[in-house]
Amino acid sequence: MKYSFRISDFSFSLDCPDAVTPPENFLKFRSASSEAEYRYTLVLSDELPPPAGTLAARRDDILIYWDGDRETRYLRFHAAPTHGAYACCREEDAGSTRIFFRPSDMGDLVLDNIFTSLFALERRIIRHDALILHSSYNRYRGEAILFSAPSGTGKSTQAGLWERYRGTEQLNGDRSLLRKIDSVWTACGWPVCGSSEICHNADTPIRAIVMLSQAPENRIERLGAMAAFSRLYSQITINRWDRAFTTHAMDLIETLVKEVPIYHLACTISEEAVDCLDQALQMKL
Repeated sequence: MKYSFRISDFSFSLDCPDAVTPPENFLKFRSASSEAEYRYTLVLSDELPPPAGTLAARRDDILIYWDGDRETRYLRFHAAPTHGAYACCREEDAGSTRIFFRPSDMGDLVLDNIFTSLFALERRIIRHDALILHSSYNRYRGEAILFSAPSGTGKSTQAGLWERYRGTEQLNGDRSLLRKIDSVWTACGWPVCGSSEICHNADTPIRAIVMLSQAPENRIERLGAMAAFSRLYSQITINRWDRAFTTHAMDLIETLVKEVPIYHLACTISEEAVDCLDQALQMKL
């Protein structure tokens, strides 16, 4: 089966066995155009190919090998790294990757994060000057408010409060793609939404990015460039083993913090937290 997809301005094709169906959220990014700047081929294989090149990075959930400028990834289940890799993603040339996936793990392909991990999309979209931010993405009066924080801090909770008290539309509960469209920083849809199950393919100009922390009372401040950079860097998907990738991402973040308001909201779970942020946005603090 052959599919065509477009995520923001990155277009790619996927050839895969008929037994493999992309998750529902990923299919929201299906494209009617057959033109693709990149090609993926998914192969079901009990045996994953051996490493090629030298080991560049090792984590519980991933192994990276480099062979010249080509990358090979072995993806492993984060909760059980000793299980071994469930997939090998090997770049064949500048325009294609072949993905080897164990048939015994096919049941996990229904999961957005597992399926999306096969494509190393951050490695492709950084070349389009785009970043993936761990955030809840709300649309309010035609503009995007992005709530970002480490998992468990309450970004989905605050996004839900804005839905309840301000009638916002939540477009993704866990990720957003950030890039400039016609010189305007824009939040774009992403096919991974975490446990929220909220995923829409939509582009919205960014009003503000709000870095959250829990507190006994509500207070807000607009962050200076250095503080904003530090907080954003920790919540953006970056291939830190790739120097060129990291440098480019840092340049983009530096531009972003100069052009988009970045706030720190220390907050409770209350309508007062919404009021606190709303007032700052209206006053353009």
